[in-house]
Amino acid sequence: MNGVRHFLLALQFFTRIPVAGALADWVGFSPAMLRASAGHFPGVGWVIGALGALVFGLALYLLPGEAGALAAALLCIVATVWLTGAFHEDGLADVADGLGGARERERALEIMKDSRIGAFGAIALVLALGLKAALLATLAGQDEMGAVAALLAAHVLSRLAPLVVIRSLPYVGGDGGKAKPLADAISTGSVVTACAWSLPALWLVWATHPLANALAAGALLAAALAWLIHWFRRRLEGFTGDCLGATQQVCELAIYLALAAQPST
Repeated sequence: MNGVRHFLLALQFFTRIPVAGALADWVGFSPAMLRASAGHFPGVGWVIGALGALVFGLALYLLPGEAGALAAALLCIVATVWLTGAFHEDGLADVADGLGGARERERALEIMKDSRIGAFGAIALVLALGLKAALLATLAGQDEMGAVAALLAAHVLSRLAPLVVIRSLPYVGGDGGKAKPLADAISTGSVVTACAWSLPALWLVWATHPLANALAAGALLAAALAWLIHWFRRRLEGFTGDCLGATQQVCELAIYLALAAQPST
């Protein structure tokens, strides 16, 4: 039953889905529980991806043509952003503002704590959301069912990536950050749980896309993750909660990009 409690805690932390009343009392909360819930981050991705896939598939059915595919992509992005409260998108914007607006580590961390969005953050959000919509529409033009599967799998696998960041770097976000309870350690058991959540998503990609694209998605995901870890280490000497959100967004885009690419003949 602890696994269910940890999953519900992760769901409450990363989405707008309420865990309240007697259920909240049963789930409970402690920093140790939040650390244990990290293994269920990809599981939360299944919930978020399921909503996005439902909206995407229904909109593709109702809206014909290329314009309809783009509208469907935008609608599913709206649905997932609403469900998460733009949690990860906010992290991407803060990282872009901090690392784009300052060379000094201390100043970058200070900017990232500012709730106001700056020019770099706004540009990053526009480009990321626009690219996400364009890639999903491209995938839909190739194979609608494959596009829905890609959306679902990407939401799961991109939420495995932040755990690699946590395992690879020290936390530098200060005592007040939301990610602070995750900073001490992510247990091997949590990593195993996260991988178990992610394996069906890997199979989904494998089953619905050409082998070359599936392998490219894995390679590009690994490359994006390695680059982000190197960047955070060089610029910040560690990670913050915003870095985890940015990692999820970049890795989601990497999966779409690889799956949408047409191999040369």
